[in-house]
Order: sequence, then C-alpha cells, then structure tokens
Amino acid sequence: MSTLVMGVSMDCEEIEEVLNARIFQGDKRALITKVARYPERYMGLFRPTKPRAKLIQNLLQSHEIRFGDAMEEVIRKMLSKAGFQNIEARWVREAGSDKDLDLDQYFTDGDKFYLIEQKVRDDHDSSKKSGQVDNFEAKVGALYDLHGNRLVAIMYFIDPDLKKNRNYYQQRMEELRGIYSDVEFYLFYGAEFFAYLQHPSLWGSLLNCLFEWRQSLPELPEVNMDIFPQDSFQELRVLPLPVWRKFLSNEKLWEEGIAQVLFETGRTLSLLRDDFRQESKKAAYRKIADLIEDRLEKYYGAI
Repeated sequence: MSTLVMGVSMDCEEIEEVLNARIFQGDKRALITKVARYPERYMGLFRPTKPRAKLIQNLLQSHEIRFGDAMEEVIRKMLSKAGFQNIEARWVREAGSDKDLDLDQYFTDGDKFYLIEQKVRDDHDSSKKSGQVDNFEAKVGALYDLHGNRLVAIMYFIDPDLKKNRNYYQQRMEELRGIYSDVEFYLFYGAEFFAYLQHPSLWGSLLNCLFEWRQSLPELPEVNMDIFPQDSFQELRVLPLPVWRKFLSNEKLWEEGIAQVLFETGRTLSLLRDDFRQESKKAAYRKIADLIEDRLEKYYGAI
C-alpha cells in the first residue's frame, strides 16, 4: 500500500449525521406514499396487528434496510479519512450485458484497486447467499477488465456476531481464486476488514459512535404526524398530487382508522389544505384541498 494516514479516528457527530439523514429523513413522505400505493398491506380483518402496529412495523423494516445504505456512506467516509481515494463511479457495466452493477465500496490506495461487497450481517438464506456471490463475481469480472492483477476483491460483513454462511462464502472465494488467480480475494467480518487495511483503530471508533447513536434512538418510531404538524407539513407538502389523491380518496383507509393513526388531530392536514387552497396554486392543488376539507369535516369536525 502507498503511504496513508495512520491512527485515524472518526468524529461521532459526523457518523450520527449520516445515519440520521440516510435512515430517518423522508420517513413521512415514504410512509404516506406506501399507504397510498399499497393500501391492501395495511387493511383488512385477516391481520394479527392493528393499524398503528402495522405502520410501526413498516417503518422498522424500512429503517433496517436504510441502515445498510447508511453504513455504506459511513464506511466510505472512514476510508477517505484514512487516506484512501474513493472512486466516484458507484456502478460498473456487467461484461456482455447492458446491466449496471452497483458498487458498495470502490477505492484505491494509489497502487491497488479495492472492490468491497458490503453487507450488515451474514444471515441470508440459501437462495439469497448464492445470488449475492454471483452478483459479486459479476462485479469482479467487470473490474478485472479495468485493473487486472491490481484488483483486490473483498466480501465484508460488518456484524462480527453473525457468520451463518461463512463456510459457504469461503468455498466460493476459493472457486473465484481458481478463476482469477492474479486477483486477491478476502472474506472479512467486523474488525478484520480494518485490520487488513492497517487501520484497526477505526473499528473501535465505529463501535463507540454506533453505541452513542443508539442511546439517542426512541424505543419505537412515531407514526403520528400531528405531534409536530409544522415539520410534517413542510415534509409532506412536496408529495406528488397522485399520491395525495390515492390516499385521500381511499374510503377504507379512513373507515378502518389507518389515516387517523397517521393524522390523529388533523392539524397537519389542515395546514396542507390551507397551503393547497391558495390562489397562487394550480387548480389540481385546490382540488386536493377540497378532498382534505371533506376528510376533515367527516372525521375531525371543522378545523
């Protein structure tokens, strides 16, 4: 490796900012959009959960998925702090195909080029683990044409406590080494990745920052958008009109109380109504304002 910054640590505020932005920003827009587009996922008698529990479950699942995306950005920033150069291209074209492959991490130390297939934890079932390695191999093939024996290919699982498929991945790595004999292949969990990069202190920094961040999280996410109506209004006012039309016109969402879980007092809806009703707004917005008014009168009384 070329000369890199040694003994690097991360600023926890920077990590927390990335996590909060990538995981929680846009929550309200995403939730309303899902309810509007896929109302059948939240309605009906054949469910063991009430509307609030189902909406919270949806948010929790979304946060888990976004956490993986957020950790890609966090580790990308850590690599940059350590002196590695992140390569701007975040995708590569699969050889012999018109398919673009997303690269989780792609960077260089000035000599080698590193491809990292990064996941939070190794807990996939049999079909998913196979597809994951196939996807990794396709990325290796595409980058091999660019970098040849200067390529280092790594599968990295951040959580060191889950190694469900470790033997399988090691076996597949051996197969890839037989095909690309001049490429370095590694399988890492947790601290092993940073130790390989000669920056073991970064792992400790990451753990400390994640611990601090988790202490600030609520036990469960809040789905009532009327707790902070002005904030909710600012976020929701940019939702596309078709989303609002589907949400407001679906009678079952209101009859079964799902809409009222999201808007307990109707205050956010009244702010949206007033904004959409302005003369400066186009006619389609004013029609949405009329729909909101109908819901406010029927389910909340005049607001």
